[in-house]
Amino acid sequence: MKPLDERSLHRSFVNCSKGEAARMTVPRDLDRLPWADLDFLGWRDPGAPDRSCLVAERDGSPVGVALRFASTRRALTHRSMCSLCLTTHPGGGVSLMTARKAGAAGREGNSVGLYMCTDLACSLYLRGRKPLEPGARFEESLTLEEQIARATDNLSAFIDRLYA
Repeated sequence: MKPLDERSLHRSFVNCSKGEAARMTVPRDLDRLPWADLDFLGWRDPGAPDRSCLVAERDGSPVGVALRFASTRRALTHRSMCSLCLTTHPGGGVSLMTARKAGAAGREGNSVGLYMCTDLACSLYLRGRKPLEPGARFEESLTLEEQIARATDNLSAFIDRLYA
């Protein structure tokens, strides 16, 4: 992913008003992020515990998506799988993230959802850059590049649904 600055992040959001986008808290350490290892930038908003954000490239431009999720408490023995990176996590490690649709459909309250890693670190899990407990990633016959392509295709399909 190409490095982005705070202004680019705020301007990229497609499913909220300009005012809401301007008030979003963005990561403070943008200059220290491992941009080369990121397929998208995702973060939780520290000011709103039920809100997360992600920014991905679409047709060469950044597209920001404001997400909401309900915090659910699950037993540690219950595991869920992320729809993007196919990593499994115990308890609340995977959440249903919902996003208002872009444009008039979103203003009418329509939304789409996807089960994703709650910490939005899918890119790092795929590349082995963020530690996981044993068994969280299944051994696959796909190469790392193919796994990354699958995750970015899954994310692109989700973003496409914002416009449908």
